[in-house]
Amino acid sequence: MATQRSHGLLSLVVGQDRRTVSDGDLARALIAEEAWAIAETWRRFAPMVFTLASRSLGSRSEADDIVQDVFARVYRKAKLLREPDSLRSFIYGFAVHALRSELRRRKLRSWLSLENSQTLANLGSGTLDVESQDLLRRFRSFLDRLSPRDRMVFTLRRMESMTVEEIAVSMGISVSTVKRSMTHASDRLTHWINADPGLAGLLKQERSEP
Repeated sequence: MATQRSHGLLSLVVGQDRRTVSDGDLARALIAEEAWAIAETWRRFAPMVFTLASRSLGSRSEADDIVQDVFARVYRKAKLLREPDSLRSFIYGFAVHALRSELRRRKLRSWLSLENSQTLANLGSGTLDVESQDLLRRFRSFLDRLSPRDRMVFTLRRMESMTVEEIAVSMGISVSTVKRSMTHASDRLTHWINADPGLAGLLKQERSEP
């Protein structure tokens, strides 16, 4: 029996390099519940979801939880994917849904308590000096004031560099709604930043650099 297991493991090691498989073929294998597809889907897309979650929530530990939740749902719901070549967008959709839900829960918790916005001690930016960390915390506090939808649109557009059309598909809203939400978020953030001497000075400095 031990010999048979060893041969099985060896066949996995010397098998096809799954990194060369297209997203469409990977999706079809995932739908067929092939074991290798689960691992390859995680390897290929987990960093993307983690980066989005970390930027949206400002917490690496919370981002880890979101990633676990997103991929658990992706694996369960893979058979709902009608266009295998759209696997990336399919996963983005689950990530956006999970993050919007978390942002709603966070806003509700803030309404039900007298505490300030959550601390951002776990930003994973150990190279920042104290002043920069303070500026980042203040900017995050402005993001916390936005509605979950406005915050997600702003994050996807400005931090993930997604197009308006991609955001609309991922969030399940119209292009016009994305544009309105982006304008609203940008206007509010600009107003709050201009009222903050430190952030306003930093923004002015960045705009003046060649």
